[in-house]
Amino acid sequence: MQNMSSMMKQAQKLQKKMLKTQEALKIKTVEASAGGGMVKVIANGGQTIESIVLEREVVDPEDIEMLQDLVMAAVNDALKKSQDMVSAEMGKLTGGLNIPGM
Repeated sequence: MQNMSSMMKQAQKLQKKMLKTQEALKIKTVEASAGGGMVKVIANGGQTIESIVLEREVVDPEDIEMLQDLVMAAVNDALKKSQDMVSAEMGKLTGGLNIPGM
């Protein structure tokens, strides 16, 4: 019974640390780019896009599809980097355990 109580306390501590880490990650950002830096995207650890910057030269009214592809590539890369950042930080807390939802 003592062992179970100790495990529950440890789990509660871990949960609090994880919540703190999740909040801290919401203000950390990652940057991704496409088209040789012509499209830049910044995302945070909350998986939210914070900004998209387009260089004037990449905006060609005759080739909207290229711009769409570059934006999509940069956004996907930024979200992947953000997910990797979150996984790395959470992995530090969990010691590499795969906890669903984290």
